Amino acid sequence: MTEILAKETPLRTRRVSRLLQLGGLVGRIAGEVLTAGAKTVAAGDRLRANDLLLTPGNARHVADRLSKMRGAAMKVGQLLSMEAGEYLPAELTRILASLRENAHPMPLGQVAKILESAWGSGWDREFRQFSFTPLAAASIGQVHEATTKDARHLAIKVQYPGIRESIDSDVDNVSALFRLFRLVPGDYDIAALLQEAKQQLHMEADYYAEAEHIAEFGRLIGDDPGFSLPVVDGSRTTTDVLTMSFVPGVPIEAVADQPQPVRDRVATRLLELVLKEVFEWRLVQTDANFANYRYATEQDRIGLLDFGATRRYAAGVTDDFRRLMHAAVTGQHGAIETQAVRLGYFREHDASQYRQAMCDMISTVATPVRHPRPFDFAASDLGRRVAEQAASLRLRRRYMHLPPTDLLFLHRKFAGTYLLCARLRAQVDVAQLVAPYLQGPTPRRAE
Repeated sequence: MTEILAKETPLRTRRVSRLLQLGGLVGRIAGEVLTAGAKTVAAGDRLRANDLLLTPGNARHVADRLSKMRGAAMKVGQLLSMEAGEYLPAELTRILASLRENAHPMPLGQVAKILESAWGSGWDREFRQFSFTPLAAASIGQVHEATTKDARHLAIKVQYPGIRESIDSDVDNVSALFRLFRLVPGDYDIAALLQEAKQQLHMEADYYAEAEHIAEFGRLIGDDPGFSLPVVDGSRTTTDVLTMSFVPGVPIEAVADQPQPVRDRVATRLLELVLKEVFEWRLVQTDANFANYRYATEQDRIGLLDFGATRRYAAGVTDDFRRLMHAAVTGQHGAIETQAVRLGYFREHDASQYRQAMCDMISTVATPVRHPRPFDFAASDLGRRVAEQAASLRLRRRYMHLPPTDLLFLHRKFAGTYLLCARLRAQVDVAQLVAPYLQGPTPRRAE
């Protein structure tokens, strides 16, 4: 057995105790507000409520408490940061961003208890080695590496106890916390996103469903030598434990140290995969977190991990998204606006300045697809330009509303893949990759 991480904390499973954890957070934030307010008055400055609430100290309190609670409490923060970050105040986005890879792992005893419940007493006798120090700890569960007596190398995802039962109440409690301290603007409706967060979390907590997604992706990818996926061990998979073959490789970011042709080849494969998921299969693993990819250097193969956040898309959604992409690439502003309304980015009665600003941002995002040569992700300032346009949109907040959650999850996939290509300093002919998908249905006219 290996040494347990010092940061480990047991997970409280009862609804009341989890609510009390948030109650303690309220007290900490209130104390921070009083301290910051006193300093502001002493300095002769004007008191502003948002400045007092969104202090660095409160940011640490919120992030640390949600990461300790894990589950829906942590996930709703992640979703707000990743799916709605462009639309929320920058201070709130910074608070939530630290939750993306910052869960506290469970202690050894809690892990052993879950495994005994799933596999029965004496389960450890079937293993030559089992590492109680997790390879990764996220919002729903943590992953352990093990080797069986018959030399099978496994990755075992163990779900935190009580997660499924606490999803709905956690989301409601965290939502109330954000509203109490006005961390989300009062005129900004996140109800649809929070409802979607509940559904998404229930889906991610269903390990049998994730096992089916892994099998389906395996069939779709087939014998493509550029990718490897885990194979589920059905005999050791339960509602709380997902057991899979171990996918070897180094973190995908390590490819950044490879020669340019390798970086370009890996990035091209990743982008090709995204396009297939969205436009051919309409089955999308929506979490492009770097930790969900590995790279086997000798085999030149990308390992794909974590299929809990897999979503199916209706043909109408992906076709409308294709039409929007076609309009943005060909510079048809009227068609961009038509498709943006159809998809739900804004409404026809919204202010013309807001509609124009949103269309401009959509056009900017399509820059790599319009580029006539291999697009240099490292040299591009696209991220900065989109951020500036998003900040400009926030100034028109009274017109803003979140796009449908289906689109937000697509944003996460595309944005995460873009960031990974930038991390790899890749140069990819994106226009050539996307061109076949732009030959789909002719953009529809407004009815």
